[in-house]
Amino acid sequence: MANKLIIITAPSGAGKTSITKYLLHKYPSLAFSISAATRQPRGQEKDGVDYYFLSAEDFQQKIQDNAFIEWEMVYEGKYYGTLRTELDRIWAEGKTPMLDIDVKGAIHVQQQFPHTTLSLFIEPPSINELKIRLASRGTETEESLHARVNKASYEISFKHHFNKIILNDDLEKACRETETIISEFLGWNN
Repeated sequence: MANKLIIITAPSGAGKTSITKYLLHKYPSLAFSISAATRQPRGQEKDGVDYYFLSAEDFQQKIQDNAFIEWEMVYEGKYYGTLRTELDRIWAEGKTPMLDIDVKGAIHVQQQFPHTTLSLFIEPPSINELKIRLASRGTETEESLHARVNKASYEISFKHHFNKIILNDDLEKACRETETIISEFLGWNN
């Protein structure tokens, strides 16, 4: 049987990380695919747990070495990517990787694994609600908030590239809907 993988993608602030954490907590057979990033850790984030924090030079070397299944320069000078070794590590544990990645990266991974991937797009109720959620984090400058909101509008235009679209206007409902779709994909009996 081919190794399956699950992609959860969404604009920043739409709730993909909350939904991913809910599923990982509930299902030990799912494993979080740790992305590589060149940004600095935020708050309590730990290297090798939340992200593999790399220097821009290390990241660029890994690009040259073809070490990523997908990577993007998401914001100027800020790279994010999914290492091939990360998926291999999770599959070797007999688990299904869950990728919490940006929209472009999600499309790229889906193209590489077309028959074994479930891709879910988490849609915010509105761009205005998304702006409120992002502002409430307290981590954005006015300029970065504006950039994220513009990027979110653009990313939402790609939602039909994914297997399922889940509207996150109620987090509990969105979590349950995601759970049902994943259960069907993995052949679990609820």
